[in-house]
Amino acid sequence: MSNGIQSDAKNLLKQNNKSIIDKLTALWALNESGLGGFLHVFNSPFTGLIVGGIAILIISLIAFYAENKWQSILKALVIVLIIKMAVSPYSPFTAYISVSFQAVFGAFLFSNFSWKGITLIVLGMVTFLQSALQKLLKLTIIYGTDFWHAINIYGTWIQEKINFITETSTTSVLISLYLFIYGFSGLLAGLFIKSMIGLIATKEEKPFYLKAPVTTSKTTKQTKRKKFKVLWVWLATVAVIVLAFTYFGGPLFGWQKAIYIIARSFLFLMLWYLVLGPFALKFIRKNLAKKESKYQEEITNAMDLFPYFRQIIAFTWKETKHLKGYTRFKYFIANSISNCIHFKIREE
Repeated sequence: MSNGIQSDAKNLLKQNNKSIIDKLTALWALNESGLGGFLHVFNSPFTGLIVGGIAILIISLIAFYAENKWQSILKALVIVLIIKMAVSPYSPFTAYISVSFQAVFGAFLFSNFSWKGITLIVLGMVTFLQSALQKLLKLTIIYGTDFWHAINIYGTWIQEKINFITETSTTSVLISLYLFIYGFSGLLAGLFIKSMIGLIATKEEKPFYLKAPVTTSKTTKQTKRKKFKVLWVWLATVAVIVLAFTYFGGPLFGWQKAIYIIARSFLFLMLWYLVLGPFALKFIRKNLAKKESKYQEEITNAMDLFPYFRQIIAFTWKETKHLKGYTRFKYFIANSISNCIHFKIREE
């Protein structure tokens, strides 16, 4: 008799955890797709860090509730990437690389190491540093070493003006500072995730009911804005490089060098966005398409949850308006995730 009760309790717990993991997967997909939700709330220069931090928080929670951590995280990853491909078709292939790295590294850590703070800190630091190094590599590929040389020229000119000369190059200082900021942010993210999991796991599972939302279709000009943004960033970066060599680089620089820099960066930019990017995306989409039919039900269910999650996030943001600063941020994240994984649909 007692064995039967224990077996029923285990099955109930297993079903409950599966439901939570499914909702966490959908929440992760919403976070990555960039359609409202977290990305809409945090309109700041640190959106990338916040979204990346929320992603590894959700990965950590999936591992927390999953029995087979490796299998559960990788299954969730495939579903998230397929939804990302459908909802945000113009996301660069580097975004898929970052998401995949976060998931695979997280799955490796949680499958092989215990739930200690150090595991979460390592996950945060390594994934944040990977994101930073990916950006630096992209800059170097497109603009070449001339970009870093130009930064050094500006640095030398500023040092001469303030009579402060050092043998350390400006780029070394800036890159080291940039990596330190990302690494330190990853450390803080790991500590934050540990506190969030504690809050969410101990939060009372009270029913959170919602009515079926009215969905509206929205058309965006994401592609157009993306192209103009890339163009302006390229023009600004080329201007920085050319001006550095022209006004501060000495007599050796000429217009031939300027034309070379403009032509080279433009060529590599076109190669990146018109050849390499589309080719990599095509390869990724081809492989994801093979798995789409296998997870079609999970994908449909996850996307059906998006409107509810937007309601919950908006509601929780208003609910925490009496709190300020970091306290509001902490409880907003914890309450949003808790409400998302425990909500129920009110039957009409």
